[in-house]
Amino acid sequence: MVFRRRFRRLATFLMLMASIPVPAAAIPAFARRYKVSCQACHNPFPQLTPFGSQFAANGYRMATGEEVRDTISTGDELLSLMEEIPLAVRLDLYAQQYANGNAATDFQTPYGLKLISGGTLSKSISYFFYAYLVERGDPGGVEDAFLHFNDLGGASVDLVVGQFQISDPVFKRELRLEFEDYAIYQARLGAVPADLAYDRGLMVSADLGGFGVTGEILNGNGIGSAQPNGRFDVDASKNLFLHVTRELGGPARLGAFGFYGRSHGNGAANRTTMLGLDGTLSSGAVTLNGQFVHREDDEPTFAVGEPAVKTNGGFAELLLRPSGSRFYGYGLYNLVDADRPLLDVQQGGPAGLQRYQSLSGGVGYLVRRNLRLSTEVSRDLGQDLVRITAGLSTAF
Repeated sequence: MVFRRRFRRLATFLMLMASIPVPAAAIPAFARRYKVSCQACHNPFPQLTPFGSQFAANGYRMATGEEVRDTISTGDELLSLMEEIPLAVRLDLYAQQYANGNAATDFQTPYGLKLISGGTLSKSISYFFYAYLVERGDPGGVEDAFLHFNDLGGASVDLVVGQFQISDPVFKRELRLEFEDYAIYQARLGAVPADLAYDRGLMVSADLGGFGVTGEILNGNGIGSAQPNGRFDVDASKNLFLHVTRELGGPARLGAFGFYGRSHGNGAANRTTMLGLDGTLSSGAVTLNGQFVHREDDEPTFAVGEPAVKTNGGFAELLLRPSGSRFYGYGLYNLVDADRPLLDVQQGGPAGLQRYQSLSGGVGYLVRRNLRLSTEVSRDLGQDLVRITAGLSTAF
């Protein structure tokens, strides 16, 4: 009888949640400009198709060197002004149920309201940004915001200047289907601000003999407010990131990255080093993504002489996207394990953990090309906490 009651409650909850949105990273302004369906770039949105990835790499244009579209005539060949600024809106509304002995339902409405814009300023320069009007119930701020210089000097070299996610050349958090995050990308140790999420700096990418190479120079302290002295960087050090990847023929891709940074506080200096391996294997409707990261911090609480801390972790992600079907499915396994309880995985779990481990799975359905239904069940294996998230994702 107890099992039947729990099953009925779960079924009722899932039906109730069938109308609550989940996050998207699509920008329909591009579809409006080119008058094409969202499915040209997304399957399902916000996941990118190969064409969508190339479209983004071209600086949000169909082909490299394409003339700026829909501009007004000013008589100045050095000025390209779009007739209308391309804008899109994303609305995230969540409802969740938690169960760790006592069930509790939480309506997170709105979780996020986002304004998105992107476009071309010349044949080789483009821009992209999005700003939260509301994020998790509070006034939001700008996250992605950058200029993209495509094919510098006619070579296969791109430059991005602004703020972006360090992990973007590996796996893009904003394009994931899951509500559950890639925990290793947000993991921080002690007082050290360095992680693999948002930061400010430069990103250079190039195709070198069949290898995709991306290098980044970063402030190393995220995208918070400026200091009282007006500076964004809290110290003189810069963090470095290098990623190399190669298509192995057919459906396989393999990559590796290295990260080095220094942070200062209380008269001490912490050195952060990270090494990572990543890969993708695709066959028909099935895609498997994997990430492993090894991290070391020698003074993570800025205490001189404290023992170094090592962190290992990563994720495995399974995507099921049958061709021609409006249904899709996904699964995600997260693991972050530190030597000492200094771990902060932010949205992935509470601070002060030494180990975070979760298993998530979900199914979804495309109601429209820019409207998707999904239901996800996630379990924090260490805290024995079950979270059910269901809803709709839309952008327009």
